[in-house]
Amino acid sequence: MNRAAIVAGAKEAIQRGSKSFRAASSLFDERTRERAWLLYCWCRYCDDVADGQHFGFGSGERGSVVLLRSRSRLAAEGQPGDGIAFQSLAQLTSECPLPTRLIEDHLEGFTLDEQEWRPRTEADLARYCYHVAGSVGCMMAIIMGVNDQDSETLDRAADLGIAFQLSNIARDIGEDAANGRSYLPADWLAEAGIEPSNIMAPEHRSALATMTARLVSMAKHYEASARLGVDTLPFRSRLAVLTALRIYGAIGRRVAALGADAWDQRVTIGKMRKLSFLLPSFVEAMIGGLRPRDRSGPIPGRFGKAGPRT
Repeated sequence: MNRAAIVAGAKEAIQRGSKSFRAASSLFDERTRERAWLLYCWCRYCDDVADGQHFGFGSGERGSVVLLRSRSRLAAEGQPGDGIAFQSLAQLTSECPLPTRLIEDHLEGFTLDEQEWRPRTEADLARYCYHVAGSVGCMMAIIMGVNDQDSETLDRAADLGIAFQLSNIARDIGEDAANGRSYLPADWLAEAGIEPSNIMAPEHRSALATMTARLVSMAKHYEASARLGVDTLPFRSRLAVLTALRIYGAIGRRVAALGADAWDQRVTIGKMRKLSFLLPSFVEAMIGGLRPRDRSGPIPGRFGKAGPRT
């Protein structure tokens, strides 16, 4: 397949798989947007194989993460074989070399799921979120022009992905439970007297709402840290990232606002609401381009260049 065909396939994947990421990616310049689609296509496929799903839906037989690792390594070396996902990764890495450590870090999240790993503490949860989403934030930062040796900005990019994933976890508690998974820390569940195998029992809804508020509070903390790195990006990338922050943040806060009713239906953010985030994001992106770059301040977790660490 030539580049145009690969990009078209990646575009189709994001159109089918993520309304929120698709909306934010439309704000990038053309080259960055297409590379974001290429990265998304590979990530989406890996996620679907690991979960036994199709574009994030359904519940079928889960695939081999070992095979995903092998094929991803070959694709990154320029040997993608068949399949749009691996051709997308090969095309992306040929244009914008991604550190192997970040590709491996992302795949490690699927290995944890395959091993039926569960977080025991809040720190465990943050490390898991780094693998499945923070590593993607780092790769996106490199696609947007960040030097892969700029560990400070990569740390902030990792925080961005972690914030997104925490909102996703809050939204998907019921769906995950139906698939035999839970990403709520075991010590949180123990405090509430909830057995991991019985999370969605009606009598636990109030306690789950409290835990959701904790997840959203964590997400806000990581959002604040991520914002400290946004000013290092080009204007259109700043605009896209800030819009995405608002979209994913709105998902988490909507779940928290619904309380015990949050999992009766899948929480989404409508098109008009997403469009409403453009103006404040535009203003914030403009201001960020004018002010001196301040990279000081507390960082809740340091996960970027060297991988997850405390």
